[in-house]
Amino acid sequence: MSDVYVIGIDMIKFGRFPETSVPKLGATAAHLALDDAGLTINDMQALYSGNLGQAGAMVGQRILAEIGQTGVPVVNCANACATGATAFREGWMSIKAGVYDMVLCVGTEQMGKGLLGGGGGGKGIPTEGLLGSGTMPAVFAEAGMEHQRKYGTTFEQFAKVSVKNHHHSTLNPKAMYQIETPLETVMGAEMISYPNTKLMCSVNVDGAAAAVICSEEKARQLGKLDRAVRVKASVLTSDPYQERNLQMPDVNTCTQRAAKSAYEMAGVGPDDIDLVELHDCFATAEILHYGNLGLGKPEDAGRMVDEGETALGGRIPVNVSGGLLSKGHPLGATGIANIYEISTHLRGEAGERQVEGARFGMTHVIGLGSACAIHILEKVD
Repeated sequence: MSDVYVIGIDMIKFGRFPETSVPKLGATAAHLALDDAGLTINDMQALYSGNLGQAGAMVGQRILAEIGQTGVPVVNCANACATGATAFREGWMSIKAGVYDMVLCVGTEQMGKGLLGGGGGGKGIPTEGLLGSGTMPAVFAEAGMEHQRKYGTTFEQFAKVSVKNHHHSTLNPKAMYQIETPLETVMGAEMISYPNTKLMCSVNVDGAAAAVICSEEKARQLGKLDRAVRVKASVLTSDPYQERNLQMPDVNTCTQRAAKSAYEMAGVGPDDIDLVELHDCFATAEILHYGNLGLGKPEDAGRMVDEGETALGGRIPVNVSGGLLSKGHPLGATGIANIYEISTHLRGEAGERQVEGARFGMTHVIGLGSACAIHILEKVD
């Protein structure tokens, strides 16, 4: 089976664009990625589209209506926060299987403001209010408090994640927010669900990202290997059944399973990874995923933040883009936007935030429900 390469990738600056539409956002990102590859929609053999909010609305076909209806097959994906990464993986699988040589993957979303989750609407006894809370701030607050109980992680250490990621965002012109948030500001912000203050919660924004991926033979034929990025692993997991406390869903196991499979597929280990874009939907989540991804022992996560190990210039920089906390989290676009960030570093094109000498990078997204997608990318020598 052929290796798969990213030969064109880009994203729009995340923000709020009420005057435009989801397909137009996706079309803009698609044009950026095609331009990055030096190709057109006529060169693509299929389109894989990720969008959650308008699932069932054939967003992929509507994107093609904006950039050129060439008659290619279109696959629309919806998979919670892993939606964009799932669309990318579907494209990756089609090339690995030898069905296509080159495809376009697009993730796009328009988000409202407010809390995610807790909508309910099903029959039977409602869990909301009786068995804790189904809103995402509450779920990850519970998970953070459990980490604190086990390992002594402090409120200040959780807050330092936000300080770090907001600082990183000042170096990323495509982040929604590009502002410093001192520790006192983060800790003193409005409390949403302890220990997460408002500045420790991800930003609901509009956004789109796109990637052109192809086989090794096609990349070589087109003369694109000089800026190409190799996809060493693409893994998607869900959780198996387990007995658990319904008041506290396990937000760790899906990532742990995906990470194990990804390292095995790529033939590398955590110590080989040079930078990571992980799912910091809340500051508490980033702390949890240090251990889940094998970046360090779970009990060392707080210390890793204290000592700057996961900051730009540290042992394993995490969320140098600003992460979901500052770059923003348009659900359907996040997975491909993370791949864009890692690809930019592996190409040596990340400017002020460049992780020097990066050879391997990892992306991670998780949607409770459950879906976890991990990709490991490699610089082409």
